[in-house]
Amino acid sequence: MKSASKTQLCQKEVVENAGQRLWSRQKGHAMKYHLPFSRPGQVVGLLGGSFDPPHAGHVHISREALRRFGLDQVWWLVTPGNPLKEKGPAPLSNRIAACQALLTHPRMAVSDFEAQAGTRYTAESLTAIQSARPEIRFVWLMGADNLAQFDHWKGWETILQRVPVGVLARPGQRISARMSKAARIYAPFRIKGRESLRLGRSDAPAWCFVNVPMRHISSTELRQAGNWS
Repeated sequence: MKSASKTQLCQKEVVENAGQRLWSRQKGHAMKYHLPFSRPGQVVGLLGGSFDPPHAGHVHISREALRRFGLDQVWWLVTPGNPLKEKGPAPLSNRIAACQALLTHPRMAVSDFEAQAGTRYTAESLTAIQSARPEIRFVWLMGADNLAQFDHWKGWETILQRVPVGVLARPGQRISARMSKAARIYAPFRIKGRESLRLGRSDAPAWCFVNVPMRHISSTELRQAGNWS
């Protein structure tokens, strides 16, 4: 057998060094994110939104998600901006501060992960946060109104393939949500409401629709009333 030439050895070393640098960058990239504390194996629900402003309704559905879906924690992912809305929200720092002031539950936390990761769409954010915390089981949380137009989200099927999805019913949106394109296509993977505690430990695709007492309050109403800027 011929021994490796000096050139081949140099090339091998370059490849190995490049791989080591790439691994180091990836490791450093994952470690640089500032995320709420969690333990390996925990189930964390992610409630994404502009929270412009946050209100008691957000707290209410987060508490219901903890109880109904068997979650260990709920993290609010405050987005820098909503790609589906033309007008931008209030400054991110203001919204983060308002969320932190509102959240007093020990199993709820606030994060600006999307701003840190530079992601814009939910599918991208989920890929990034799963890479950053592979030891955590994530569940995407959303209201029934979002399920009704879920197929307009970029990469919506990727979301359903990556994580279980918990849907909390909001007033006036239950029928349209259940008849939505996403609900019809993924009907075989729906977990019945009475078995909702299974969701957090289920593998994707899996989703569950639960009816919960809802508070009739919205960020839009608060902005229009001049209670937020």
